[in-house]
Amino acid sequence: MKNIFRKIFAMNNNVLGINQRNANLVYHYNHRKDFPLADDKVRTKSILEKNGIACAETYQVIERIGDIAMGWEAVQGYEKIAIKPANGSGGGGIKILRKNNKNQWVSSGKGMDKEQVFAHLANIIMGVYSLGGKDRVLIERCIEPSPFFHTIYPKGVPDYRVILLHDVPLLAMLRVPTDKSDGKANLHQGGLGIGIDMKNGCLLQGYDGEYHDNHPDTGAPILGKTIPLWDEIVAISIATSKAFPLNYLGIDIVVDKDLGPLIMEINVRPGLGIQNVNKVGLKQLINQSGLTALA
Repeated sequence: MKNIFRKIFAMNNNVLGINQRNANLVYHYNHRKDFPLADDKVRTKSILEKNGIACAETYQVIERIGDIAMGWEAVQGYEKIAIKPANGSGGGGIKILRKNNKNQWVSSGKGMDKEQVFAHLANIIMGVYSLGGKDRVLIERCIEPSPFFHTIYPKGVPDYRVILLHDVPLLAMLRVPTDKSDGKANLHQGGLGIGIDMKNGCLLQGYDGEYHDNHPDTGAPILGKTIPLWDEIVAISIATSKAFPLNYLGIDIVVDKDLGPLIMEINVRPGLGIQNVNKVGLKQLINQSGLTALA
């Protein structure tokens, strides 16, 4: 019984909770006026592009419902596009569209006619998927994931989440889609979080409420896999952190098969599930780093 209480006490001392994250990190080290730089993907990309940091090419930004038809017409020359709410969160409202052999747009294997697309774009602008109020549509280059990810799971777009404090990477994970998540990597939508050895750039176990050495759907081995371009992934996360006036943040990075690591988005309030994924508390890492001290 004493050993159980010791483990619980040690866990509470090491793991970062939401209230402590918000009070001692998010609001203590970041100014509220700078939050929109991360929350708004259009503003985020403007800063990335200004600083020469790689991200997906922007095809169109649509701000008004009256501009939908013109904006949609402007992207008809592309074969694949990603549609996103500028102020969306958790993957809501994101659609990946590809043209089939009949030159028709398809999303998740289902055709989308112009009326359906326009309705979705209008919903984005009206703020259905946003953090609050009116929003904008961002249409950008569709990422083609590195073949490395196909060895784990063949569908969707996996991404890396790196959490930094004062430009120092503290913890990272790889988020991979599953059959349950329908091609999305977000953990709360059923994606699989995979821990990362920050020093060696190797994958640890996967976590979806239980720990796995193999992907739960494909059976593909996870534990011990070496991450290609790991040094570049770390470097672009640090460069991004330095480009933003935010001292505590989470950075999401995708790896395109042709373009390499690209910044997908910035998070002022990165989720804390990464601690379960890596079996280590952020409070412990921050205190050990000497960057600051959390009681």
